[in-house]
Amino acid sequence: MSARRPAREKPVPPVMTPDGRYLLIAGRLWRATNPALPAKQRQSLVDDLMNARRAVKDAKRGEGDLAEARRAVDAAKQGLGERGPVWWTDGAPDCNRKMAKNTPYAGWAASLKAPRRSD
Repeated sequence: MSARRPAREKPVPPVMTPDGRYLLIAGRLWRATNPALPAKQRQSLVDDLMNARRAVKDAKRGEGDLAEARRAVDAAKQGLGERGPVWWTDGAPDCNRKMAKNTPYAGWAASLKAPRRSD
């Protein structure tokens, strides 16, 4: 009889902030893609990003230029609005890569973890 592998836990999908600017992953805010990008442009940039990430992986194995691959990742992420200048125009600060508890989203993030009462 063969031993069974323990079932893997399904990954928890990231939660988007109410304003759609960030994804919350493990308590940290990550800037979301600019929702105003046209679908074809967005898909082209996502394709570029995936190719660049594969190039980083290959370069780490000695099959390419790591610095060039990382520049390609950065260029795609900037095109998507996930890095570089913010894509919103209301003057709100950029909280990218910050722990949510240290940002204006602290109350919102804490409310996600609060137990729900079933009265």
